[in-house]
Amino acid sequence: MNNLPKIGVPLLVGISFLLLVFAKSFVTIGSGEAGVLYKLFGGGVVTDEPPLDEGFHIVLPWNSVFKYEVRQQEVFEKMNVLSSNGLDIQLEASAWFQPKYEDLGKLHKEKSEAYKQRILLPAIRSAARSVVGRYTPEQLYSSKRDDIQTEIFDETKKIVDDQYIQLNEILVRDVTLPPSIKEAIERKLKQEQESLEYEFRLVTAAKEAEKQRIEAQGKADANRILAASLTPNILRDKGIEATLKLAESGNSKVVVVGSGKDGLPLILGNN
Repeated sequence: MNNLPKIGVPLLVGISFLLLVFAKSFVTIGSGEAGVLYKLFGGGVVTDEPPLDEGFHIVLPWNSVFKYEVRQQEVFEKMNVLSSNGLDIQLEASAWFQPKYEDLGKLHKEKSEAYKQRILLPAIRSAARSVVGRYTPEQLYSSKRDDIQTEIFDETKKIVDDQYIQLNEILVRDVTLPPSIKEAIERKLKQEQESLEYEFRLVTAAKEAEKQRIEAQGKADANRILAASLTPNILRDKGIEATLKLAESGNSKVVVVGSGKDGLPLILGNN
C-alpha cells in the first residue's frame, strides 16, 4: 500500500506526457487558411509538397505547422512622395493581395510570416515614389489619378511576382497636396473653366448669327425669284382668278368690270 503513491506519480506523469504528445499531433486548418509543414528531422520546411489544406490533420508531434491566410487580404499604406517638380505629396493607397498557394512553403522558408512588412509594403512604396515622380501636382490632383493607380500596380506586381505574392489590385485612396498648391490649382482650373464657357458662348453666338444670315439670304433670294416671275400678265391672270372666286361666293358684293388698275375688276362688298 505504501508503494502505490510512488508508482502512481510516474504513471500520471507518463499519461500526461502521452496526452500532450497526442494533442500536438492533431492540427486543424481553418477556413481560408493553409498550413506549411516543418519537419524537425526531415529537412525543415516542406517546399516540394502542397501545403496542408483546410480541415483536420495528424502530424508527428516533433513537427510543426505554420498557418497562413490564403484568402484575399488588404493592406493600407500612407506615404510621402515627391512630384516631378520636387513638391511633397501625401499618397494613401491600399493593396489587395494573397500569398501564392502553391508556393506557400517557399514563401515561409525565404520570406517568413512577416512577408507583408518585408516585401509587399516596401514594394508599394518604391513603385509609388517612382510613378508619382513622373507627374506634376496638377496631374496628380485631376486627370491622371487612374493612370497613376495602374502604373503603381504594374510596377509593384513586377517586384512581388517572383516573391511568391499574388497582387490583385492597387487602389489610390487619396492624394493630398500642400494647401497653397491645391488652392493655386483650383484657381487655375476655375479660370480655365470660365474661359471654356466664354469661348462656348462666342461660338454659339457666331453660329446663331450665321443661321440668321443664311435665313435672311434665303428669304431675299426667294423674294428676288418671286419678283422676277411676277409679270403683268401673270398678275392680271391671278387677279381674274381671284375675282371669279369671289364672284362665285355667297357674300354680297358689287363687281364693276374694267374699273380697276390694269383693267382689273373692282369688287365692292357690303362693308
